[in-house]
Amino acid sequence: MSSAPRPGPGRGWLLRLVIAFAFAQGAVSMARPAVSYRALALGAEEMAVGVIAGVYALLPLFAAVPLGRRTDHGRCAPLLPIGVVLISGGCALSGVVSSLPAMAAWSGVMGLGHLCFVIGAQSIVARQSAPAEQDRNFGHFTIGASLGQLVGPIAAGALISGESGALGRTSALALLVSAAVCAVALTSLWRIEHRRTLGAAPPAGKSNTKAKAKVPVAAILGARGVPAGIFISMAVLSATDILTAYLPVVGEHRGIAPATVGLLLSLRAAASIACRLAMPLMLRLLGRTALLATSCLLAGLICAGMVLPVPVPALALMLAALGFCLGVGQPLSMTTVVQAAPADARSTALALRLTGNRLGQAAAPAAAGLIAGTAGAA
Repeated sequence: MSSAPRPGPGRGWLLRLVIAFAFAQGAVSMARPAVSYRALALGAEEMAVGVIAGVYALLPLFAAVPLGRRTDHGRCAPLLPIGVVLISGGCALSGVVSSLPAMAAWSGVMGLGHLCFVIGAQSIVARQSAPAEQDRNFGHFTIGASLGQLVGPIAAGALISGESGALGRTSALALLVSAAVCAVALTSLWRIEHRRTLGAAPPAGKSNTKAKAKVPVAAILGARGVPAGIFISMAVLSATDILTAYLPVVGEHRGIAPATVGLLLSLRAAASIACRLAMPLMLRLLGRTALLATSCLLAGLICAGMVLPVPVPALALMLAALGFCLGVGQPLSMTTVVQAAPADARSTALALRLTGNRLGQAAAPAAAGLIAGTAGAA
């Protein structure tokens, strides 16, 4: 079975996709802690913060597979500007409304926009990368996410201040700024998808009816490697999401300023960038399976250690190590799912992976909120 030829000269499309993803993810990474701080300013308890963080993932749970089905046999690029518009709108309106249910609803719109963008972007990478390039290209693609996660919390921390009762006003400002940041992503989306990869033409003399038939979800999930890739991605992202939602709460309890919390979250993202740059070397030394298992084990141990009331410098070291370990799971789980799934259902498989991500994002913060309400945020 021959792979589709690599479209177009160079990898300019990948660079522009990374830039767009950096702005979109930067906006989301700026908005997520801002939503937590604004909820606190509106009188939310720890449990309510967890519920609002979970709603971010609720709408995508129902939309991921239909969007993946559509993308398998159509264009990927239209999902990108739709995602940008939904993210920007969700961010802006989260900063304008003054009730917790409305904040939760617009947080869900933000999550739906992020899902649209990521399904379209991941499908483009899978479609426009040769099999031997997928680990590298998915690794570079997720650098965009890490760049956004690096800058977003710093920007949020710089804008948000709890002094003189200004938490509500400054967190709203951070949400409005995040909406503008996301809109910048539109400038990098021109000609991002090459026409000769829009669909695989059937061989001469053969009908394309079979190519357009939907592969059952059960068959996709039954492919060896797909469930493992989905579970790894869900576990890694759930850990990252709880960290993003609850480090501000832990910081408030321990007297750590919002600006410092933003720097700590950005340090984790910077370590993930370093990890993804070093990934080709680590893959050569360890192989994909051993690298995934080792990094996930270490990340779990470090997460458990973060409940200790350590000083800020020690917390920074732990977050740097955690970010490096968590940086492995996302790109390698994408490659695992793409290479294990049927060739004409790769976008659907990636969408199922994102469904698992959102399931973890919906359940993990909500469960954390239940625990935090009784046992404390740490």
